Amino acid sequence: MTSTRPLARMRNTVLLGLAAASLASCGINSVPTAEENAKAKWADVEAQFQRRANLIPNLVEVAQGAAENERGILTEVTEARARATSVNIDADQLDNPEAMAQFQQAQGQLGAGLGRLLASFEAYPQITSSQNFLALQSQLEGTENRIAVAIRDYNEAVRNYNTTIRTFPDTIGANLIHGAEPLVPYEAASEGAEIAPTIDMTDGN
Repeated sequence: MTSTRPLARMRNTVLLGLAAASLASCGINSVPTAEENAKAKWADVEAQFQRRANLIPNLVEVAQGAAENERGILTEVTEARARATSVNIDADQLDNPEAMAQFQQAQGQLGAGLGRLLASFEAYPQITSSQNFLALQSQLEGTENRIAVAIRDYNEAVRNYNTTIRTFPDTIGANLIHGAEPLVPYEAASEGAEIAPTIDMTDGN
């Protein structure tokens, strides 16, 4: 009788192991892991957009030598910055297409305004030759590159998560246990808008 106890314990251990493996393969762990990874990548996206917003007041200061017509663009950028910083997406809203579209639109308008403003400065050597402007331009271009990388990484994490919750056997846990919903990727407002612009600030004369 006592000799069967080790066998019973071994059988129970094996069954528990198989049950754990079965649950793990049904998305118990993989689904929340993929979701948390996507949320972390989104935090990186937000941080880079905030970095860009933080540089704009410095650009406004440097741009004081611009002519009156450029001030209109400057005002547009300042207003776009205010709109962009007022639209935020919490990590729990990443499955909301409307919220994502609103965020994308605000950031797209700010990016487009910045591009027009920087391009307009080519007519002002007193601005473009300033060390402050050159340093700021470099920081802005670097930030645009960081934004592009952060968006790429976020979209890849979203693709992985959305694939996980739709693929057997993870879809079992995704639907029955987690109630998982697809996350929304970040799409540029216009084709190529996620790529940092290259602006030639050299004097053509």
